[in-house]
Amino acid sequence: MAGSVEQESAPLTGLRALDLTGELGWLLGRILADVGVEVQKLDPPGGDLGRHLAPLIEGPSGTASAAWVAYNMGKSRLDLDLGTAQGRARFLDLVDEADFVLESEEPGKLDSLGIGWDVLHERNPALILTSVTPYGQSGPLSGAPASDLELMSSGGAVWLTGDADRPPVRMTLPQSICWAGSYAAVGTMIAHHHRQLTGIGQHVDMSAQAGLLPALVHAPSFFDLLGENPMRAGGYLVGRNINGAAMRNIWPCRDGYVTWAIYGGAAGRQSNRGMVEWMEDKGMAPDFLSDMDWSSFDVATVTLAEVSTMESAIAKFLETVTKDEFLAEADSRRMLGYVVSTAADIAGDEQLAAREVWSEEFVPELGTSLRFPDGWLRIDGVRYGVRPPSTGGRV
Repeated sequence: MAGSVEQESAPLTGLRALDLTGELGWLLGRILADVGVEVQKLDPPGGDLGRHLAPLIEGPSGTASAAWVAYNMGKSRLDLDLGTAQGRARFLDLVDEADFVLESEEPGKLDSLGIGWDVLHERNPALILTSVTPYGQSGPLSGAPASDLELMSSGGAVWLTGDADRPPVRMTLPQSICWAGSYAAVGTMIAHHHRQLTGIGQHVDMSAQAGLLPALVHAPSFFDLLGENPMRAGGYLVGRNINGAAMRNIWPCRDGYVTWAIYGGAAGRQSNRGMVEWMEDKGMAPDFLSDMDWSSFDVATVTLAEVSTMESAIAKFLETVTKDEFLAEADSRRMLGYVVSTAADIAGDEQLAAREVWSEEFVPELGTSLRFPDGWLRIDGVRYGVRPPSTGGRV
């Protein structure tokens, strides 16, 4: 188990953020907290409704949403009723001492309460306001709510998810909040850099829909090279073959799945040859594979029938090996592949353990400690992550 993260010299130690966000903006505040910002989450009376999102974790002191706990670690909490004059006055007092305000309300909501950007900027010209909303602060959908499925669909990602012969499918776990929170953190840091140069804060407007477009970054080059739009490919690699052959990319093995594909180029030839040599060592390589001249193999012109024949033999072989065996052989034979990790695999991963990614943190709402992946950042060898919040309370 990793030791304590560095708490005194994190990159943004000394800066303060007021976090008004719901689910869509939780990760933004968590990222800022991980790099030293003192983040105070301001919740409505009774607390953030996101505490009740499934799945729930039960502890000696209560029950809380797993996602809510994970994305809000490292933040202190204050119940604040912005619907009252007293609550708004208290909020503005906090703004005077803040460096960031983070919010995910419907566009115009803060203005209607008298605490919108113009008021905040006049009161604290150095303040940065970051708004994370489904569709941004402008445009015909700016005020529309959206679930994760709606955002992933409107951002185009769902169109490419699933198998080619079936309708699109949604991601298993919510993805939009991660994309939105990550890009909002980038935008907030850009505004912080501008403030360091000018002393003036800015309003960062993050559209979750727009933040999903980088997930489709391969689409323009796909069209430029092949003259067609990318489609759902499931467990296959497409777009590299003029005959329409798709190369299998996900394979079942004895205890799960691995990822490997028939590739072209110098690296592909080494990887293909390594797979066949491994099959030969196990007595499972058919003659046509052993006789393949990988130095002249062209992944762009091979036919679907040829690919299917090769993959049939490889599939039978991979069903006999374990994930650990595959990973060891992929390393020693210089094969382009890896295991498909489960949550249990990640929890026991030697590389993550060596990087001290994990730490035990006490969760007051649950009355117990949980294991968190929080050591994602190192600067000059120093590990940063969740810090115990220093303040809290109710107003």
